[in-house]
Amino acid sequence: MSERVAIVTGAGRGIGRAIALELARRAISLCLAARTAEELEQTRSLSGLTPQRSLVVAVDLTRAEGPQELVEAAMNHFQRIDVVINNAGWAPGRKLLVDCSEAELDRMVALNLRAPIALTRIVAREMIRLGRGGAIVNIASTAARKVPAKEAIYAATKAGLIAFTRASFAELRSYGIRLAVVVPGLVDTSLIPPNRALDRSRMLAPQSVAAAVMHVLDAPQSACPLEITLEPQYEPVRSGVSR
Repeated sequence: MSERVAIVTGAGRGIGRAIALELARRAISLCLAARTAEELEQTRSLSGLTPQRSLVVAVDLTRAEGPQELVEAAMNHFQRIDVVINNAGWAPGRKLLVDCSEAELDRMVALNLRAPIALTRIVAREMIRLGRGGAIVNIASTAARKVPAKEAIYAATKAGLIAFTRASFAELRSYGIRLAVVVPGLVDTSLIPPNRALDRSRMLAPQSVAAAVMHVLDAPQSACPLEITLEPQYEPVRSGVSR
């Protein structure tokens, strides 16, 4: 196949789905990854891509073997990978650090930080071998900068992802591999449960994050938008109401 190919993790809904659909509009073939095959099939249907140009991979990226299995599936189907969007992430409801369970801690670190590191490492090797360059975009969060209470572990994983992106860019830029991190504020997705303190109509839409990712892909080859921060234009947190 001659078309560009993108892996999108967490592609079954929310930000991942919005990114996948925008990539499809640009005639980029898709490897759609998440744990739930049914949601991925819905994304594929919405993309309008044929099965030849879209691959659904139901994979648990918290497993150590998950990233390697995903890359192997993509390479077997497309024989190339040009773009990776490390979007999959998770956090429990906001809670104090001392109330977080060991399982919650492990899942956040595994999915939010270890998986994108592993995918970047594996895919970068393929991109270097193929010699065509590429782009790897990580989706972080302004929690990494604002470090809010009751989000300590989540904030730490996203801060680590920002640092990892910057360091990886320094190592991979000479191969024509573009690394970037998009750092959005509150986005209206299912990751944020209903909360009377939030005006969801003022939160970022998933499509806004997708637009930032496209900005990275559309940038001139001589420039890399290494970090893009997005904030809602209007404050979504209602004054006087505690989260």
